Amino acid sequence: MTLPMTRRGFIVITAGVGTGLVLGAYAYRTGWLKRLFSKSDPAADFSPATWIRIGKDGSVTITVAKSEMGQGIRTALPMIVAEELDADWASVRVEQALADVKYGSMSTGGSTSVRTSWEKLRKAGAAARAMLLTAAAQRWNVPPSECRTEYGTVVHSPTGRILQYGELAEEAASFPVPQNPPLKNPAEFRIIGRRIPRTDTPDKVDGHAAFGIDSRVEGMFFASVARCPVFGGTVASYDDSKARTMPGVYRIVQIDRGIAVAAKTTWQSFEARDALTVKWNDGPSASLTSRDISTMLATFATKEGAVAETRGDVEHALSGAAKRLSATFEVPFLAHATMEPMNCTAHVRKDSCEIWVPTQNAQAVQRTAAALTGLPLEQVIVHTTLLGGGFGRRSETDFVEEAVQTSRAIGAPVQVVWTREDDLQHDFYRPVSLHKLSAGLDAGGRPVAFTHRVVAPSIGAQNAPDRYTNGLDRGSVEGATEMPYDIPNVLIDYVMAQTPVPIGYWRSVFPSQTVFALESFIDELAHAAGADAFEFRRSMMDSSPKMKRVLELAADKAGWGTPPPRGKFRGIAFSPPAFFHTPVAQVAEVSVGRDGAIRVHRVVSAIDCGIAVNPTGVEAQMESGIAYGMTAALKGKITIDRGRVVQSNFDDYPLLTIGEMPAIETHIVPSTDPPTGTGEPGLPAVAPAIANAVFAATGKRLRTLPLSL
Repeated sequence: MTLPMTRRGFIVITAGVGTGLVLGAYAYRTGWLKRLFSKSDPAADFSPATWIRIGKDGSVTITVAKSEMGQGIRTALPMIVAEELDADWASVRVEQALADVKYGSMSTGGSTSVRTSWEKLRKAGAAARAMLLTAAAQRWNVPPSECRTEYGTVVHSPTGRILQYGELAEEAASFPVPQNPPLKNPAEFRIIGRRIPRTDTPDKVDGHAAFGIDSRVEGMFFASVARCPVFGGTVASYDDSKARTMPGVYRIVQIDRGIAVAAKTTWQSFEARDALTVKWNDGPSASLTSRDISTMLATFATKEGAVAETRGDVEHALSGAAKRLSATFEVPFLAHATMEPMNCTAHVRKDSCEIWVPTQNAQAVQRTAAALTGLPLEQVIVHTTLLGGGFGRRSETDFVEEAVQTSRAIGAPVQVVWTREDDLQHDFYRPVSLHKLSAGLDAGGRPVAFTHRVVAPSIGAQNAPDRYTNGLDRGSVEGATEMPYDIPNVLIDYVMAQTPVPIGYWRSVFPSQTVFALESFIDELAHAAGADAFEFRRSMMDSSPKMKRVLELAADKAGWGTPPPRGKFRGIAFSPPAFFHTPVAQVAEVSVGRDGAIRVHRVVSAIDCGIAVNPTGVEAQMESGIAYGMTAALKGKITIDRGRVVQSNFDDYPLLTIGEMPAIETHIVPSTDPPTGTGEPGLPAVAPAIANAVFAATGKRLRTLPLSL
């Protein structure tokens, strides 16, 4: 039964023999049908759907349309549904959705999954609960007001009679669906807000968890791809005579991105790929170096940019300032370095294509495969596996294209597997950027003017250049704009500086850069004003009480204002809400060795993420973001020479080790507001907090990443 579309949304119910109650909730926005069949990403068009299936045995199966990459989404989203459904959490089962437009956007990134699913998932659970309650009331021939739900049952309060959800599922499916069911008051929550163990942990512990690289299909081969080491390069010619005679080799074919070698095992494929003789057409990027890119950024920084935010009269305020300061910050390209390297398994048949892949966007995979094969969307089946790390890298589809093209060419299922060297040297990198800041202080040391020029490539312009004809990519200035400080005269502008290096979304994206520059410079202003770094920030947050509360909580829990342990020094930084809608403040406790080695001993974070659906998950995401951010702050750097990435493995692109991990405390601001993002907000503030602590220890300002004395 399909109900008429409403402005606010609609719910669909189906029932069949043995299935019980099946319910889905869709969010709706005007024009959805037109966009549904367009080529654009549906992420901005309509929100995700979730399906609830209640079996006759009382089991509750919740289908999750987002990708699980370690952020706990297969736990948090079912918790929201189960709360409003009044399900017994022990009866809840979780299924991963196949790619389908019926789910709305399945894109997983930007710390949006819980935030954008909150209302619709609550309504879905509440609607199902109301229908089950109505079914029980009718069976007992009593008013629904005499009934209540709890732990997967409906209870008749006056008599104590109980019916299990499974007993009511088929009857409930026949009732009209309430379009605006009453939702619980947060004070009534018994699942949301609890520290519930993650649903995917048991399978990960006992080895049953299926990641992309674990996929196996009958008759499949394993393939690797020889790609041009120079950005934008292509195959000129190749000789595969030696490789074809090697053990296990099945087929060698040319695809768009290089030469694919299919064999019986991954190792045989790698060995045969190394035996290829390939002549590359390096193209125009063959002489590109990191020095060239740095010089270009510095040149572009002298130009006026597209205005992203402005208020007051900056020039006039600067001219009358008692003290003026300026500083330039620069950050490098970074690789994602996911622990599970890129991989994809594809089976292209004449009338269908089936894919098993660790992806952050199953629908993009489906569209990509449909375009490559000429098949309709509905004939492309995409199984989203667990992801061994995503961080934005798996929102791309290059590794999917390789698998689909190879399978089609060899006429058999194939798993394309990347080596670590492939992964680091053929990434979509976090953009390089340069930040030019200036400010003026009045006689009392208060900022009266502030400017921040961001010079960087644009991910948006790389992917859709026609949309950025005005030269402004607001994504590239996230974290610089809408800063929380009450400064009367502000100018934030942006200079687009495209390079041949492919760039992509990287955990927290541009706030990982803009916040480093902003918060390091705010510290410099505090020092110039002779003010305490915390009090200086706090004094400029009167118009942002929510953010001030976060800053105060971090400082209080870190013991700011009290002496740190001997030999250790503190630095503080604040990360504005940005696109994840979540403010975070951090205090880093650091020591500096005689050899200049920087050691982080403790990081104290405060976060306001609205209601914490699963506090344990929030804490884990903060810890993960800090670890990822510390790697970038202290170690990460991709350099270019002769159009090639220099780094190739973890020996020259090292990650933070367990022994280097600091003690981390996360303090969540109590809230009943709707939840916001938590996957990325923990990252941006850690680099400036460390840099500011290093200044406290040494008196030296560090304005480039990775930090080094």
